[in-house]
Amino acid sequence: MRKYFGTDGIRGEANRELTVELALKLGYALGYTLKEKYPEKKRIRVIMGSDTRRSGYMLRSALTAGLNSMGINIDFVGVIPTPGVAYLTQKSSAKAGIMISASHNPAKDNGIKIFWEDGHKLPDEVELELEKLMDNVEEITKNPIAGDEVGKFTYAEDEYYLYRDHIISTVSGDFSGMKIILDAANGSAYRVAKEVFLALGAEIVIINDAPNGKNINVRCGSTHPEILSKVVMGYEADLGLAYDGDADRLIAVDKNGNIVDGDKIIAVLALGMKERNELPNNQVVTTVMSNMGFENYLSNKGIELIRANVGDRYVLEKMKELKINIGGEQSGHIILTDFGTTGDGVLTSVKLVEAIRNSKKALDELVNEIKDWPQLLINVRVSNEKKNLWNKNENIVKFIEEKEEEMKGLGRVLVRTSGTEPIVRVMVEGKEMELVDRIAKEIAVVVENELV
Repeated sequence: MRKYFGTDGIRGEANRELTVELALKLGYALGYTLKEKYPEKKRIRVIMGSDTRRSGYMLRSALTAGLNSMGINIDFVGVIPTPGVAYLTQKSSAKAGIMISASHNPAKDNGIKIFWEDGHKLPDEVELELEKLMDNVEEITKNPIAGDEVGKFTYAEDEYYLYRDHIISTVSGDFSGMKIILDAANGSAYRVAKEVFLALGAEIVIINDAPNGKNINVRCGSTHPEILSKVVMGYEADLGLAYDGDADRLIAVDKNGNIVDGDKIIAVLALGMKERNELPNNQVVTTVMSNMGFENYLSNKGIELIRANVGDRYVLEKMKELKINIGGEQSGHIILTDFGTTGDGVLTSVKLVEAIRNSKKALDELVNEIKDWPQLLINVRVSNEKKNLWNKNENIVKFIEEKEEEMKGLGRVLVRTSGTEPIVRVMVEGKEMELVDRIAKEIAVVVENELV
């Protein structure tokens, strides 16, 4: 059982859950691990970046203290998207990358994500080892190095341009004649998105690009694209593009103000890749949450949908296993392994606009054939002690099997637990809403009766 790391690094309310002490311990533990991993290296370098949260400075200082005291050098690249840290780590001589961000969470939260030298997130076993070291700091720091041998902290913000230019280089041609609205969520994309699209010749209007440390993700960005929808229609733009706080996600808006989620973005990209013979085995990876209407659409276009568990790390694992080069989630976390090692909202956005330009169609035309099937999600509040026992309860399992048989060919049932609350989530999806509504409620009643 993990103590500090979740599915996407360490995350929590800054200064209360994600404290200075915790960040300092992580700095010690990571520094120790890197020295053990590379004993032949006299100097080990780490890339570090952050989003625009006020608490980022505090956590940066604590991490720096721990790492420097272990002899690790830090190149701080400033405010940059999470995938920018991953890219710079992979392309340089750095042995790890650190991003300080809580992604789409509120400004009071913060998080720490770590990448290995190959630009990929740490494996589970390394995170577990770091947790052990964090709880044993006295042992790993008992023989401190001399004061004139500690690591250095260097401002290396010019390295940001390497990432920006990489994004620009992934596009063939330019976007002249296209009017695009960008929503930077007052976060990591506030500079790079604007510079990339201007360099590619688009006419742009950018909103929510004035971060003040407290306004990141506040009623804006990929989790709140409603204002972007109005701006797109008001400016009669071709489309809108919304990022989250650390710019590893993208949600789009068509010219009519309709929101286009990650699944539909994947569909547009995958079809273009298939036409250019750039889609290995004509397969994509999404999660168990992807709508069956979307799966049915892809199937009709000759593309197979492979499902992974919720979470980008599980999507990437499945992509690596099957050698698939595009995958992602409804939330807009899309991974294009031909160009990067993790989800990248800005990269995805330029590839989406490129696909739209190449198709000579508007975004709404490209997605209008994708018809989502009706879906109902019921959150059943249960006993916290019993929430993880639903799939071991004979009555629940047997009843779900009966309902799945009843829906065969007409839909599906997905039951899973919340990672943070005493809740079992019952999701039913199908061609007919009447059937979906009835079966979801029937399963929810059985779950409640058995687990409350």
